Amino acid sequence: MLTYKFDTQLLIEGQGLSDEAIDDYLSQNIEGDSLLVVGDENLIKIHYHTDQPWKVLEYCATLGDIHDIVVENMERQANGQQG
Repeated sequence: MLTYKFDTQLLIEGQGLSDEAIDDYLSQNIEGDSLLVVGDENLIKIHYHTDQPWKVLEYCATLGDIHDIVVENMERQANGQQG
């Protein structure tokens, strides 16, 4: 059984981005696991397992231009269905 249902991935393009600040915000405000936040001041990659992917997208959209968004239902994938 999965703890969190959705694998949420995206890129944020902007200026003055901080991977540490984004990691802190996500881990403190949106429940999930397997958080990965990597990048530099202009481009950040996010990977997060959560039941609330829309909250991740809403927050990230306040930081810059979000794109390459992927939200996959890992429960469906575990059952042999398309995520």
